[in-house]
Amino acid sequence: MHKALFLDRDGVINVEKDYLYKKEDFEFVDGILELCRHYQSLGYLIIVVTNQSGIARGYYSEEDFSYLSQWMIDEFLQHGISISKVYHCPHHPDISGDCMCRKPNPGMLEEAHKEFDIDMRHSLMIGDKERDIESALNAGIVETYLFDEDGEIHDSKANKIVRKLEQIWKKNADT
Repeated sequence: MHKALFLDRDGVINVEKDYLYKKEDFEFVDGILELCRHYQSLGYLIIVVTNQSGIARGYYSEEDFSYLSQWMIDEFLQHGISISKVYHCPHHPDISGDCMCRKPNPGMLEEAHKEFDIDMRHSLMIGDKERDIESALNAGIVETYLFDEDGEIHDSKANKIVRKLEQIWKKNADT
């Protein structure tokens, strides 16, 4: 079995921008490359799980999303980081109805578990919304981090709320 670092995209990998689908608007969050490099060096697969309701809303297409995802994967590769897969939920409950892939449901994580033989109990999730954390918990992931750069969130089901990504990968450096 493999361990995985599960990452939400918008707000964790890239700076949150409403319905991002153009590479020109994509900005990496400070520390994401170092975080991924660290966990990759420990043998973790890196998997992205992202709600993309902009597809259901008609703001951009599946093709637009695929193009940006491939560009993002290529950018990571240029920094020596391999993204195993990007899973996405294109639905919105008010438009396309309920589904099992939209976080907080665990569908994307369960699909990754099956496809990559992932040991969920020894994997971790980093998200910027409570639904990311709930999705991880619903899938059996124990180690969860809520990334809140602005320090506005004070209560979460996550193991820890962090303001900088380096707080996660450097957590054992001072012990």
